[in-house]
Amino acid sequence: MDERPKVRISCGDSVLELGLERALEDHFRLLTAGEPDADCVVLCITGDAAESERRVAEARRKFGGSPVVVFASGEDLALAERALRAGARGFVHAGMPPAQVVRAIKVVLDGELAAPRALLEYLIEGENAPDLKALSPRQREVLTLACEGLSNAQIASHLYLSESTVKQHLRGAYKVLGVRNRTEAAHLLRTAANLPPRSQNTPLEPHHP
Repeated sequence: MDERPKVRISCGDSVLELGLERALEDHFRLLTAGEPDADCVVLCITGDAAESERRVAEARRKFGGSPVVVFASGEDLALAERALRAGARGFVHAGMPPAQVVRAIKVVLDGELAAPRALLEYLIEGENAPDLKALSPRQREVLTLACEGLSNAQIASHLYLSESTVKQHLRGAYKVLGVRNRTEAAHLLRTAANLPPRSQNTPLEPHHP
């Protein structure tokens, strides 16, 4: 019996769906149209940011409240913000390597928020996020990687730091934000994502770890 987490891909574009299936099939049990009870739904959104709220709400109703991870064609942070506000638990995009998409889904399955790395900086630019502005640049960098789902060892390798230094930066960030762990930090990012939509989208280069 296949005990892997059950993931449903909801995508109107057959090319995108095929690519997602190939990226995910070795890690999750992919459900067919008639199978119920997905542990997570990957929802493709190829339209503008305004569409994401409606599509996420529809997916949550249609699939019985299963956590939704939005998959977009690029790192559209306005779309990510609106999707998270509408109840999505994660955001991934076509510029990410397959392993990073898999990791984000696993983070969501663990009950945490899989937010884009750049979303924290995007929200910090808003005037209503003073606590986030209080983070040092390095604390911000380490925290965004942690909330993205990377382990302390992976963060250390990515930033060429020791694990003890990573832990030190995380402890400092938690103290500044008044949280105890990365789960609470991720929740804080989700709360910040409830800010009113920004009038401009911030284009960024796709991230490659």
